[in-house]
Amino acid sequence: MCRWLAYSGGPLYLEDLIFKPTHSLIDQSLHARAGETTTNGDGFGIGWYGSREGPGLYKDTQPAWNDRNLQDLAAQIESSLFLAHIRAATGTAIQQTNCHPFRFGRWLFMHNGLIRDFHRIKRELALGVAPELYSLIEGTTDSEIIFYLALTFGLDDDAVGAIERTVGFIEKIARENGIEHPVQMSLGFSDSERLYAIRYSTRGQSRTLFYSRSVESLRELNPEFDRLSSDARAVVSEPLNDLSEYWHAVPEATALVIERGEVEKRQFSPRPNGN
Repeated sequence: MCRWLAYSGGPLYLEDLIFKPTHSLIDQSLHARAGETTTNGDGFGIGWYGSREGPGLYKDTQPAWNDRNLQDLAAQIESSLFLAHIRAATGTAIQQTNCHPFRFGRWLFMHNGLIRDFHRIKRELALGVAPELYSLIEGTTDSEIIFYLALTFGLDDDAVGAIERTVGFIEKIARENGIEHPVQMSLGFSDSERLYAIRYSTRGQSRTLFYSRSVESLRELNPEFDRLSSDARAVVSEPLNDLSEYWHAVPEATALVIERGEVEKRQFSPRPNGN
């Protein structure tokens, strides 16, 4: 499985969360503690919002710990909202178009998990993507299919609802094909204004997900974070340090909506009929 983090708050250099903490995302790429795999070396990606209309994106297939360009970019890019992902492939090719985050318009989207037996239902799922979006799919992952199904089911208008309809659709197709417990996911995505995170699995045993309790919890990562704004929040696959009391575990079947430091929790309930 993969590891990821997302940040929302005052401007911060990407390296401050990706490289500098004790158990940073780079450390997790080699020594993950809460994932299915210890090493996550099948590519990486960063996506960030800046002064341009759309988000920036940098992805590559080599391990994150071995990319000097990533280190240099992270030291120079400052952003108030960014996403970062390290990949452990689950059956699809190691290629740049399969690395997260994925981008469409103002959206950035990343995923940890899998659709079980994806190869058996890939065609049926792909046929659920709106025709005008289908040609934009570049890679071969289940994650990108989830993203484009969400866009099809109304991500622009109702972000959490679109994911609920997407998961309901996937579970329906899987059920019709005799596949049990098809969805395992933690999602991080953003429209440049809000940060969303969702933890869900059909089986009810989802991969871990946490969010920072307050700006003080982030300041514990680095003394330099005293300059952080009071609305700073981070969402992570696993805590960036050993101070577990500074991190909230996201409950099972829960969606987070983070805006200006406020964290709204919603129950996440797939909609099997797409309603």
